[in-house]
Amino acid sequence: MKENSKKTRPIWLDEDLKVIKIIDQRRLPHEFVIEDLKTVDDVIMAIKEMYVRGAPLIGATAAYGVYLAALNSPGTTISKDYLKKECGRIKSARPTAVNLIWAADRVLSKILEVKNARKVIDIAKEEAEKIADEESDNCRKIGEHGLKLIEEISRNKKGKTVNILTHCNAGWLACVEYGTATAPIYAAFDTGIDVHVWVDETRPLNQGARLTAWELGEYGVKHTVITDNAGGHLMQHGMVDMVIVGTDRTTYTGDVANKIGTYLKALAAKDNNIPFYVALPSSTFDWSLQNGINEIPIEKRDPDEIRYIQGLDNNTIRSVLVPPPKSHVANYAFDVTPARLVTGFITERGICKATENDIKRLFPEKRQAKMTA
Repeated sequence: MKENSKKTRPIWLDEDLKVIKIIDQRRLPHEFVIEDLKTVDDVIMAIKEMYVRGAPLIGATAAYGVYLAALNSPGTTISKDYLKKECGRIKSARPTAVNLIWAADRVLSKILEVKNARKVIDIAKEEAEKIADEESDNCRKIGEHGLKLIEEISRNKKGKTVNILTHCNAGWLACVEYGTATAPIYAAFDTGIDVHVWVDETRPLNQGARLTAWELGEYGVKHTVITDNAGGHLMQHGMVDMVIVGTDRTTYTGDVANKIGTYLKALAAKDNNIPFYVALPSSTFDWSLQNGINEIPIEKRDPDEIRYIQGLDNNTIRSVLVPPPKSHVANYAFDVTPARLVTGFITERGICKATENDIKRLFPEKRQAKMTA
């Protein structure tokens, strides 16, 4: 993505190799603010408070967090117990996105058996940067594979506008580059396909209205922000050609955990015979879980995220109270869409059905192995 004509990732390592730079996504679209992460505590805070969010980006942030743990280790040696403890703290920052655990453990496994402190730091940095680069490339490939689906719809419509509905933000802000759900959209736009995106506002934090709309606008993609509950109406009236969403954790049997409200979109799409695709890199599959509804942990967040809504008022970002102050509020951050409602998955290796057999057709190395979360 380009911001002010300069190619930007939502996370990168500063030139001094001691500070992780991130875009504070809480402030978008009205302020573009870059924050510094210097310690493991900074990383945990950024993940918990959603300075960074989205499964691939959370994973990359966790990887850089393990690097900061090594870099800031007390004393001249770096003990295994210290690294394991700091890695454990990072992994507990948020419960649903499996990329968090996957990335932190991947960096940790590379450095646990290294004895030289300088090498530990160097290897941790290299592995964190490798994860970020790999996730970027995986998203690029997701775009290439998903483009074929949009091209087919465009041909069937004889070049008329392809209308895609998405939920939450699964764009480059949620990843490292390209995005997951948005990667095919950007690829279609770049090839000259007339594409338009229906952007769910995605309450309570409005990641669609704030973030997806902002990055689509920066890229020049036609889009329209809608209320979360408008999707079914649009589908009933033939105004949606396909749905593409991201995911924070997907079981090897095809159940999908994503931002709260995704399940309702899948139900509406099923009822109206509209294809419902989930775009994800392989790092977002949880190869240890079979039943998403019963086994995927669903994060409950601060009720104030629902009580208050943020916006721009006379050039000042303000939060205002919506419900009565004494009303009880429940803030479930995710829901699970069962595999039977998913048309298919768009991954870096290609497109597959939401079944264990077809998922493992793309990932044959996982036929026997299970990853412990």
